[in-house]
Amino acid sequence: MDKRGANAVAKMPAGARAPGHLSAYRRFTRAEWAALRADTPLTLTLDDLVKLQSINDPISIEEVVAIYLPLSRLLALYVAAAQGLYKATQRFLGAEDGKTPYIIGVAGSVAVGKSTTARVLKALLSRWPNTPKVDLVTTDGFLHPNEVLKRDNLMERKGFPESYDGTRLLEFLAAVKAGEHNVRAPVYSHLVYDVVPGGEIVVDRPDILIVEGLNVLAPNKPGKEIPFVSDYFDFSIYLHAGEERLEGWYIERFMRLRETAFRDPQSYFHRYSTLSDDAARDTARSLWTRINLKNLRENIQPTRARASLVLSKDASHRIENVALRKL
Repeated sequence: MDKRGANAVAKMPAGARAPGHLSAYRRFTRAEWAALRADTPLTLTLDDLVKLQSINDPISIEEVVAIYLPLSRLLALYVAAAQGLYKATQRFLGAEDGKTPYIIGVAGSVAVGKSTTARVLKALLSRWPNTPKVDLVTTDGFLHPNEVLKRDNLMERKGFPESYDGTRLLEFLAAVKAGEHNVRAPVYSHLVYDVVPGGEIVVDRPDILIVEGLNVLAPNKPGKEIPFVSDYFDFSIYLHAGEERLEGWYIERFMRLRETAFRDPQSYFHRYSTLSDDAARDTARSLWTRINLKNLRENIQPTRARASLVLSKDASHRIENVALRKL
């Protein structure tokens, strides 16, 4: 490309690319994406953010303004369009099937910040007038109980696709998407590292349901003629960061938990609370390499290209660029 051609590409508007750079995505720098906020008001306070963020996943007001306000604006437009299409279809069919929730999937590695993203989105989207009722469910509740995982020698593969009750998760999503009342989802405790017996979350026809989990964009195994979890999603988000950053964040989180949650005698990881600093870091690194890195490479990272939106983080957890799938 000559100098004039390079200058032409540089002057293209946000998200545009020359014909030689065809892609399924429109790509934005942080500044370009932030400009799409327009006049969307900030409805969260610093105190709200403190309550919403996860351990070792810092998020600032500036991050919400630059990344999540434009995203909430886009999603509000998408949801409004989906609601309009649904009503038009109902009129065409002469049917009255009730409300169909808009479902958003949030995927990505352990320690990448999925929980914080999901909670911030829930808080922002619930403040839009056409989506006052927003629910959030994590797929952790659909993990098989530890008793089953131990029986099937899957404790070292917890978080891998085979460690979930996929049938139950699909039944849950199908019921929600069908507009059923009071659909129940199981609950997971990170303290005891297991599904809570009898625990449940009730989802009653929300305007939006956010489903957060490691493998929510993963396809089924070949030969299984059943829906993908993502078939029920209207929009999906993948949080991306490099492997070295993820490992560092995972170890940092482990070290913080060693000083907090792990000290609770009821914690599954209580035995790690008395480790020395060096031993704790070695343990965290081993857990990352044996389980989480393997899952990332085999099952999670390959699904990034299936997402509607990819948010890529820099070393300080800030979103540095955004890729939005073209309609």
